[in-house]
Amino acid sequence: MAKMALNNIFYRFAHKTMRMFSSSVLKFQVTIPNFKLNNGKEMPALGFGTWLGLDEKLEFKVSDAPKLVDAMLYAIDIGYRHFDTAHFYRMEPEVGYVIKKKIEEGVVRREDVFVTTKVWQHNHRTDDAYASIEASLRRLGLDYIDLVLIHWPISMDINGVDEKIDYLETYRGLENAMKNGLVKSIGVSNFNLAQLERLLSNCEVKPAVNQIQVTINLLEKELVSFCKAQNILVVSYSSFGSLTRSYATDAPPPKPDDPCLVQMGRKYNKTATQLVLRFLYQRGIATIPKSLTKARILENASIFDFEIDSGDVATLEKFDCGYRSDVPIFWQEYTNYPFEKQKKEFFIDMPESLLKWKNGANLDID
Repeated sequence: MAKMALNNIFYRFAHKTMRMFSSSVLKFQVTIPNFKLNNGKEMPALGFGTWLGLDEKLEFKVSDAPKLVDAMLYAIDIGYRHFDTAHFYRMEPEVGYVIKKKIEEGVVRREDVFVTTKVWQHNHRTDDAYASIEASLRRLGLDYIDLVLIHWPISMDINGVDEKIDYLETYRGLENAMKNGLVKSIGVSNFNLAQLERLLSNCEVKPAVNQIQVTINLLEKELVSFCKAQNILVVSYSSFGSLTRSYATDAPPPKPDDPCLVQMGRKYNKTATQLVLRFLYQRGIATIPKSLTKARILENASIFDFEIDSGDVATLEKFDCGYRSDVPIFWQEYTNYPFEKQKKEFFIDMPESLLKWKNGANLDID
C-alpha cells in the first residue's frame, strides 16, 4: 500500500514536471511565416545568418565556430528553418552538421529546412560556378541546396586580380546546376538595378532572390520596388546597419537609445532591433540576422506578433539617408562593382582573408 502511494506521488510529481518542462519548451517556440518565391517554392521570412565576420586583424573569426554550432542547434529547436551561408563564410560543414543532427533527432525533416549558399568571386566562369555548387553540396552533406546566389557581380582570382568575367556567364552555371537538380532556386546578391535589368534580359531562369543590404538608413526604394514588380524577393543582410555598432560614431542616427525608437519600443513592447526587422518584414523583405546569444536569437524571431502602424512606419522611413554601412571599397575599381565609388582617400587594402581559405571550424576542408 505504501509502495503504491509512493508510486502515485512519484507519478504526480513526474507528470507535473513533464508538463512544466513541455510548457517551458513550448513557451520558447517561434512560428516564422514564409514568403513565396517566383517559382512556387517557399522560403521562411526570417532566417539565421552564419557569417562570423573578421577580427581586428581582418582575419576570419574561426574561434567562434563552436558557438555558431550551438546557436544553430538552438535556433532549430525553437523554430528557425532558414539558414543562410556561403562558400566564403567557411561554415558550410557546420551548417550541414547541424541539419543532419536535427534530422537524426527527429526535430526536422530535410524538406522542412531552407538552405542558402553562394558562389564566390573566384568561381565566376560557367563551369567553375557549377563546380563551386557541387563543392558546397559536398561540404554541406546535402542532396540538394534550396537556393544558390551569385555572392557578388565582381569576379577575381585567388590572388585578387580582376578577371572581368561577365556575371551572365556565372549565372549560366547556376542555371545548369538547377536544371540538373543540384539546387531548387537560384538568384543573385549585391546586384544593383542596372545589373538586375541586364540579367533579366539575358537569363533563362528568372532569379528568385536578390540579397542586398537594406536598413532604415538605406531603404533602397527604387531597387526594392523594381524587384517587387519583377516578383523577385529581396533578402536583407546586415539589416541593423550601424544601429548596433557602438564603434560607428560617424554613422547617421539612430542608435538603440534614440528617443524615437525608445518611445516606439515602449508602445509595442519591442526592442529597437525587433522594430527594424518587423519594419522590413512589412515591406515584404526577408531578413537573415545572426547572433550567437540564445536570448537574441529568440528575440530576432519574435516579430510576427505585432504590426507597426502606418504613422510609425512613416517615422522610421525618415531615417533613410542613403547611408550604406557595409561598403567593400577595396573592390571599387573592379569590373561590375555595384555601388557608388568613394573618394580615394578612403581606400584600404583588400584583406588577405578574402582571397584564400579552407572551410570548417579547423579550416582544413577544401
